[in-house]
Parts: sequence; C-alpha cells; structure tokens
Amino acid sequence: MNEHKIIALLGLAQKAGKVASGEFAIEKAVRSGKAKIILVAVDATINSKKNYRDLADYYEVVCYEVLSKEQIGTAIGKSPRAALTIIDVGFGKAISELLRT
Repeated sequence: MNEHKIIALLGLAQKAGKVASGEFAIEKAVRSGKAKIILVAVDATINSKKNYRDLADYYEVVCYEVLSKEQIGTAIGKSPRAALTIIDVGFGKAISELLRT
C-alpha cells in the first residue's frame, strides 16, 4: 500500500467535491447509494469501526481500514477524521486498486 499516493488521491477527491466526511454525511451518502468506498482510520474506536463496517456490509459498499485519523483529516484539509467516503467511481476505483497492491 502506498500511503502517499492514497493521501494525494484523497486531496484531489476533496478538491473535486467527491468526499463526504463526518458521521452524518457518510451515512447520508451510503444510504442514498452515492458512496463508492468507505475509508476508516486504523486508530478509530472499535465502536466506530464496527458501525462503519456494519453500514458498509448492509449497503454493500467496500470498506477499508487505512491511515490514521490525523492522516485522513490532513489529506482532505480538515481536522482528524475517523472515516470518510468517496462518492465518485473513478476516485473509488483508483484508491481501491492502491489498497489491493
């Protein structure tokens, strides 16, 4: 996994308006079918990880545990985030491919 490339892609996705972060925004994107991939911080609480994993499983959205809360927040120019979702097919595929290698 190449963290630098993932962070760069997250920054581009944020600038393009293709990222939803924060619990309410993530749930809204997933429930509406817009979410393509969910990224959960490795240092998120066990309860947060379970909630996002359950949400992803129920709505059949790919979910990965990657980066720290600090890294995720910094990548999108915000405060530390426990999770975010990508709402664009292209960015979602690119990040998924990086995470699989």
